[in-house]
Amino acid sequence: MSRKARVIAFYLPQFHPIPENDENWGKGFTEWTNVAQAKPLFKNHDQPRIPADLGFYDLRLPEIREAQAQMAQEHGVEGFMYWHYWFGNGKMLLEKPFQEVLASGKPDFPFCLGWANHSWSTKTWVKDKKLKRDKMIVEQLYLGEEDYRKHFDYVLPAFKDERYITVDGCPIFVVYDPLAIPDIEIFIKIWREMASANGLKGIHFVGLRSGRLANLDKILNMGFDAVNSRGMWEAECAAVGNKWLKMLRSQISFKLGGAVLQKYEYEDIIKNLFSEEEKIENVYPTILPGYDRTARSARQAIIYHGSTPKLFGKHVDMAIKLIENKKDEHKIVFLKSWNEWGEANYMEPDLKYGLGYLKELKKRIFGN
Repeated sequence: MSRKARVIAFYLPQFHPIPENDENWGKGFTEWTNVAQAKPLFKNHDQPRIPADLGFYDLRLPEIREAQAQMAQEHGVEGFMYWHYWFGNGKMLLEKPFQEVLASGKPDFPFCLGWANHSWSTKTWVKDKKLKRDKMIVEQLYLGEEDYRKHFDYVLPAFKDERYITVDGCPIFVVYDPLAIPDIEIFIKIWREMASANGLKGIHFVGLRSGRLANLDKILNMGFDAVNSRGMWEAECAAVGNKWLKMLRSQISFKLGGAVLQKYEYEDIIKNLFSEEEKIENVYPTILPGYDRTARSARQAIIYHGSTPKLFGKHVDMAIKLIENKKDEHKIVFLKSWNEWGEANYMEPDLKYGLGYLKELKKRIFGN
């Protein structure tokens, strides 16, 4: 069955206990802990978000991973992009689910990796005073050539897996924050050389562009092959009028402890999320079913209110229009996200809409 877009969904491996989370947030903590405790902050605020078909799952269970893949495949998702945490010198977090996917060969569903190159600290969730202490859990380090080689050796078995998603014959590798890597040109050079030495055609490096400091040309000039454009900052600025009002609103919310909510209408966001640059062959747009960080940040959350499957369907239509003249290989759209429940951007069924978002995606991708 032909597809109108190559939809690659970001996949969060957070939903299983790890020692670092046990130590800092309490025994058995996973993202579900926050999701289930979220409270509505205004009338008709859609919180908490409660999963339906898959329940409050544990990603250590292969049955759950199989069910996710089947659901995604049936509704037009080409594959998952697993967030991968490499902090330097072999230190990783949340690696178990993907390691099991790789070792077992199941689910038989395409995948690629994205390097979530950011530190973990207790500022991640700031819902009340006891969580506002600032403690580094794991710091993201860039240790130079030897460490970059270790990192490549770790991901090489994934690159060689027949399920790995490629562009023009090269495995995709996404970098979350390309501007944070001080010697990114060296990193890319080493990985390209090691890819060639290990029989790969190359690596298709994708840098994620988001926020007011990100720049398309700057990322490409670093050596990236493509950019995943995520225009949420620009859309928020447009929704309130301009970037100065957006920054003022954010500062007031922060200083007043969230007394003024950073709330936007989802419909306004999707009208302004895309730009003409996403028509460029190697610029890949982002689609998102919603966004609401209340579960993580309470009143200091950014909230996109009023998302529905119908509006999401219109959003997907806009993305497909942007890429329609690209080569089939480059008709990539990144979906943020498959299961980011703590940010309320997920495609998995919940009690309110069930399979609604997935059905809208399927209709658009397969054209029926």
